[in-house]
Amino acid sequence: MLYRENTKEIRIKDRVIGGGNPILIQSMTNTRTEDVKATVEQILRLEEAGCDIIRCTVNTKAAAEALPAIKKQIHIPLVADIHFDYRLAIAAMENGADKIRINPGNIGGQEALAAVVEKAKEYKVPIRVGVNSGSLEKELVAKYNGVTAEGIVESALDKVHRIEACGYDQIVISIKSSDVMMCVKAHELIAGKTPYPLHVGITEAGTLLRGNIKSSIGLGLILNQGIGDTIRVSLTGDPVQEIISAKLILKTLGLRKGGIEVVSCPTCGRTSIDLIGLANQVEELVSHYEHLDLKVAVMGCVVNGPGEAKEADLGIAGGNGEGLLIKKGEIVRKLPEEEFLSALKEELDHWQ
Repeated sequence: MLYRENTKEIRIKDRVIGGGNPILIQSMTNTRTEDVKATVEQILRLEEAGCDIIRCTVNTKAAAEALPAIKKQIHIPLVADIHFDYRLAIAAMENGADKIRINPGNIGGQEALAAVVEKAKEYKVPIRVGVNSGSLEKELVAKYNGVTAEGIVESALDKVHRIEACGYDQIVISIKSSDVMMCVKAHELIAGKTPYPLHVGITEAGTLLRGNIKSSIGLGLILNQGIGDTIRVSLTGDPVQEIISAKLILKTLGLRKGGIEVVSCPTCGRTSIDLIGLANQVEELVSHYEHLDLKVAVMGCVVNGPGEAKEADLGIAGGNGEGLLIKKGEIVRKLPEEEFLSALKEELDHWQ
């Protein structure tokens, strides 16, 4: 964990990243930021799911002017995402953005960048430098004979140096690619070249299935090396799914505690209960018990079921339309299949 522990601490409103602080989960709204009601409703859903930092598109003056009304109704830091027009970055900070995300390469030249940095100094707003493989400069593509991890890193560090030249060091770096292994390599390369915190993610990862697989592999390989201070699982879908996936990735890697882990068998010809339906219902049920740090087992037959359920804190071992409720390794009672979910809920409601 050496890299993460030695990164510079950056404060984003009431959150601190870098310096060995816990890895925070980010997402991005997909509403029109000008639509305050829809944007706030989505952010509150994301907060409930466990989002720590939210990013919103600021691509119009109206979007920037909507930020104060949004911030009054949410409880997590808001990052303004800006491209092409440096004036929108300035407007976002003047309207209360807790952090801005820019690509200094498309913000309008060094003079425009200097104006943005001056405003960031005045308002004490960190700047996230974002570089994606899809927007790599033509010169670097030519230099490295294509889009490469080395080119991505060189591009990002060039943008960082341009901000440093303006006398500012409240910087977070984001280097992303939809190519998982290229993204992993880029993070391995940049980790030894900069003290700034890294926001990690596989960009444009895809739909729920494909995006989760790519993000799990990429983030797992990067985070397990002690690299990364904030993460986003980029999915084509409801942003709440991004939070659910990110929490599971962090918990699986041992980087976050709390919440209930569900283990369930894959079903086979011996299964005599609706295990698939039950497992999905249990997944939904336990999402409301983030204050508990437990393992719940949902098993479908008598071969491995009782043993696996006894190893968990709480479990169901299914039989033929019925099953055993097991708590802390002891059989509590036998009950019919239709009572499985309510019995688990009763135990969780009164867990001690």
